[in-house]
This record gives sequence, C-alpha cells and structure tokens, in this order.
Amino acid sequence: MKQIEDLIAISRKFGQDSRFVIAGGGNTSYKDENRLWVKASGHALATITEDGFAVLDRTLLNEMGEKAYNEDTAIREEQVKNDLSVACITKDRRPSVETSLHNCMGFAFVVHLHPTLVNGLMCSVNAEAACKEMFPDALYIEYTDPGYTLFKKVYDRIKAYKAEKGKEPQVIFLQNHGIFVGGDTTAEIEGIYSEVLGKLEAKVAALPEGDTAVSETVTDVVPAIRQMLSRSGRGFKTLKVTKNALVDFFIDGCSVTSTGSVTDCPGKSGFDKIAKPFTPDIIVYCKSSYIFIEAESDEEILKQAEGEIEAFVSGKGYTPKVLLIKGVGLVAVGDNFKNAQIITDVFTDAMKVAFYAQSFGGEHPMEKAWIDFIDNWEVENYRRKVAAGSSKGRVEGKTIIVTGAAQGFGEGIARELMAQGANIVVADLNEATGEKTAASFNEMAGSNKAIFVKTNVADMTSLQNLMRQTILNFGALDAFVSNAGVVRAGGLDVMTPENFEFVTKINYEAYFFCAKAASHIMKIETRHDPDYFADIIQVNSKSGLRGSKANFAYAGGKFGGIGLTQSFALELAPDRVKVNSICPGNYYDGPLWSNPENGLFIQYLNAGKVPGAKTVQDVKDYYLAQVPMRKGCNPVDVCKAILYAIDQTGETGQAIPVTGGQVMLA
Repeated sequence: MKQIEDLIAISRKFGQDSRFVIAGGGNTSYKDENRLWVKASGHALATITEDGFAVLDRTLLNEMGEKAYNEDTAIREEQVKNDLSVACITKDRRPSVETSLHNCMGFAFVVHLHPTLVNGLMCSVNAEAACKEMFPDALYIEYTDPGYTLFKKVYDRIKAYKAEKGKEPQVIFLQNHGIFVGGDTTAEIEGIYSEVLGKLEAKVAALPEGDTAVSETVTDVVPAIRQMLSRSGRGFKTLKVTKNALVDFFIDGCSVTSTGSVTDCPGKSGFDKIAKPFTPDIIVYCKSSYIFIEAESDEEILKQAEGEIEAFVSGKGYTPKVLLIKGVGLVAVGDNFKNAQIITDVFTDAMKVAFYAQSFGGEHPMEKAWIDFIDNWEVENYRRKVAAGSSKGRVEGKTIIVTGAAQGFGEGIARELMAQGANIVVADLNEATGEKTAASFNEMAGSNKAIFVKTNVADMTSLQNLMRQTILNFGALDAFVSNAGVVRAGGLDVMTPENFEFVTKINYEAYFFCAKAASHIMKIETRHDPDYFADIIQVNSKSGLRGSKANFAYAGGKFGGIGLTQSFALELAPDRVKVNSICPGNYYDGPLWSNPENGLFIQYLNAGKVPGAKTVQDVKDYYLAQVPMRKGCNPVDVCKAILYAIDQTGETGQAIPVTGGQVMLA
C-alpha cells in the first residue's frame, strides 16, 4: 500500500535526523475512512517497518472524543488505555499515547516531532507571543498533561478553530512539548517542517560548537563516582562523559544576549538554566533532578560527589541520571550503555533547547505538578522501560578491555564476553581490522557496546590513552584481559637477540605495563565500594607451565608472566583486585597456528621442531596426538575460564590450565 510506504519513508527520514528526533521520540500516522496506522510504543522512527505501526478502528476512536471518563486521573487514564486497546486491531502492538490526537486531526498524514529549534521556542518565556507572531495560522496549546487531557483540549480547540476560520489547523504547537503537522501528502508535511525550522533558525543565536579538553584527571574521578553510584546493590552503572563547548557554556555559567553575544556569569547560574526539565521526554529518560559539582581539586570533587549522591538516593529512591562536573563535563548515568547514550542525547538536546530559549525571553522549565504527573504516569514508565533495553549474561554491565582483540584468539574471547553482556574495548595496533571487529560486535549487541582503541601494549602513553578512552565511554574498568602476544619460534642457534627481545617485550614486559595501567583505575574503584572486586587476567599459555622445545623465547616470557601474576596478586589482594592467568592449549584453527605464511605450523615445520615432519599436516597431527581430549583449545573454552576467574572472589594468583588434559597440575 503506497500510503503506508510513504508513512514509513517520512518516519525514517525524520527519525534519522537528530534535529527532529532524539531517543526514538515522536510519532507518525496515516488514516483512511476506517482505520488509523500509528507508531506503536517502543518502536523507533529511524528504523520503523510496517510491523512498527499499530492499526486501530476509527469508529471506536471517534467515540472516545465524546465519551465521558472518570475525573480521577489514574482511573481515567486506565479507562482510556483500555479503550485504545479495544480499538486496536493489532493486539500485539501498543498504540502511541497520542493516538487519539492523531485521529482528531483532519489530514491523511500526521507527523508529531520534538525538533530542538521548535522546543527552543516552546520552552521559552515568550513562547505564545512569539509563536503567534511568527506562525499566525498555527494553533498554540498551552501546556497540558499528555494523554486524554491533552487530546480533549486539542479536540475542543480544533473544533473552535474550524468554527472561526472555516478550515483545519495544519500546525499545532504544544507548549513544553513539541509540534504536530498534518497534510494530505508527506511532501506537504516536509515542506511545512522546512518552513518552520527556517523561520526559527533566523531568530536564534548559533550554538556553541566543538569539543573541549577534558580534565587530565578524569580517569581518577569518574571511576570513583561510578562505584559510588553502583554500590549497595544498585547494579553496575555505565557512565558516558561528554565535554564540548555547549556543555562548558552551562557548566561555566554563561548567558547569551538577544543579539547572540555571550556573557560570562561565574558560579552555577549556567546550571540553573538547565536544572529543571523542559519536556516530558527529558523526564522519561533523565528524570527531573540533576547534580552539579564544582570544586577545586579531585579530592573535593569526590567528597562533594559522595555527599550529593547519597543524599540524592536517600531522598529520591533512585540514582541520579545526570551529573554536571566542572572540568569533567556532562556525565550520563545509565543502567547500561544504551541507556547512558540515550540520557546523553536527551540531556544534550535539553541544553540546546535552553540555549535557543534565550532568544525568546529565556528558558521556561516544566512546573512541579507537570513533572509529578509524568514521573508517575504508567505510559511513560512503560516507554522508559522499553527504551532502556537489557543484556543478560554473566558479565552484564561490566566493562572489559581485551588486548590483541582485533582478530584471532583475542577476537574470539572478546566476542564471547560481548555475548555475556559486557561492554568491550577492543585494544589492538591493527586499526583497520580493529574497527571492523568492534563494528561486528555491535551488530550483536543488546544494551552493551564495543569500541576500538588503537593501542600499543608496550607503550605506557598508549595504555594511558586506552584507560582514558575506556573511562570516557563507559566510566569504569571492571576487568582487563591481557591477551596480546607474539611468537618467534627457534632454537638457540637460530634465535636472534632482536627477536628474543621483541618476544620478551610483548609477552612479559607489556604485561607489567598493562597491569600497572589497569590496576591504577581498579584501585580507585575498589576504594569507593567495599563490596567490589576487579580482575586482571593474563591469557598465558601451556608453555607458561612447562618448557617448549625450540620456542624458549615464548615459553620464557610466559613462565615469567605467571611469576608476575603471582606477585601482582599478592600486592593487589588488599585492594580486592584479583590477578589470574589462563593457560590455554593450542588454538589450532586460529591465525597464530594456521596462517599459511607465518603461522606456528609452518614455523615449526621450517625449524625442524617436529622430527620427521614433512608437511604442515604432519606437524598438526603431532600436536593433536599429545592432547588427551584430541582437540585444540578455542576461545569459548578460554572465555569460560575467564568468566570463572571473574565470578569467584576466593582465588587470586592462579594459573588455570585449559589444555584438554595436555598439561595437568600436580
């Protein structure tokens, strides 16, 4: 059906444009004489298909406009929800709460959005006067609680508008909410939106743009705050840090004149402009109260954060969703990464709204009664729950770095941990492959996220950047999997000092560098949560448990690695940082062994390590014969051991074999 194809196309076009839609908000519809297609709750416009629209009987919807409902708000809204359910033909899809409003507009297509520029006007002190001046044919509706109350007011006002002007209003502005536009074609609606935004753009000052420097101490502050927010059974929080000119504008406490010039106002006056929500969407995702922290030192920031967070939780019964920390930036607090990203997007949009509102007399936040209604409305609680998403797994909500994860064994380990709900940082030197790997992980992601950070594990500066990027994106480091390693096989006669030094540097020294960088973050986290444990896990080798003929450089580094593990474990045990090594057997199917150009099979063949071997298969058969289980080790096997090391809190300093019985501990 062409009309539905047009509906899907315009929904996706606006839904994929952040000027119009944030966090999947807004809704669209098409109607004929008998039926209404409207976006179902929980579906995003950006990716919507026909299955994302609820279909309703218009005869039943029309009756709702004249029906008398209970005066008690809770009872009335339940009655309306039930009537919408009865009218809904597609019983598996919950229709938008604004369905009746779509139905009462006399146009085939209706598109309701929350454009940032529009809400800059609608959330301003002079909203009504400016709206009537700029858009004299539009219908302006002062703020009304969403749901039936809003529908009834719009329904009655449309009738009055038609009686006065003899036509339907095509544009309806809603104070502190957004805009509805109707048209008989989607092209007509696109034209109206273009005209509206064009007029508004000419009236407002340009937004502050560009990223700004984050305090160098972000890695000392944010992990501590994450643990403050996560302790006492609150679940692992994911924090996302944003620092740019717009954030600085409000954190530094600035103001903008009517001509667009910026005036500095020291203190928290900037935060005061965004301290209350402007629209229902902000309340749904960010709640209605936010924490502002301004201090001279890291110690003072953390002391203030400790007091503010505990008072917030005690008073409100939930953790804050937004913290603004001078020098650090906007810190979004989510139950998972998806949630944190939505909070970031929604609150950033709120800051833009507040900025634009300065051109129309200043910001006009929602009033307490409006806020309380949204906070307690079942419909919005449902939308909040659907949008948040979830991942279910043994490391759900944790953030894990895996080095050497662009390909091979590390990629397999990281993939399994991703499937278990973790946020994954792919740390590798191979930038092209690493980016592709992270992207492939995100195709399977639930509410978690993977990122790539180019990393040289043998360079402390590179590792410090790895820590910084991890904290900026996720706010924490729960486990560090030191997997990156190299092999240069050869006996005493053929091993060069250069190759020996290279193998030792990556397999031994780099493990020290990684543990040093990771433990710094982890000790900060455990210091602020007495029940929290973190993990450093080295992917070692069976060659770390027994010698390896013509491969002493590799085995020596791995033996040394277990010595480091035991020593780190003793040192970090008081800080509740567990340190263990996993000692896999041979991963015969991975590139380390099977690469036809420089894999170990070909290296061992050329080095004469296997007596009598004439082919690569001869070498492979030789090694398989040494494994009681007659199989090579794989990333799934190793990941199970890693998950065990993370799960338990009673062991540290262990070298755990995963060798198919090839190496058995006495």
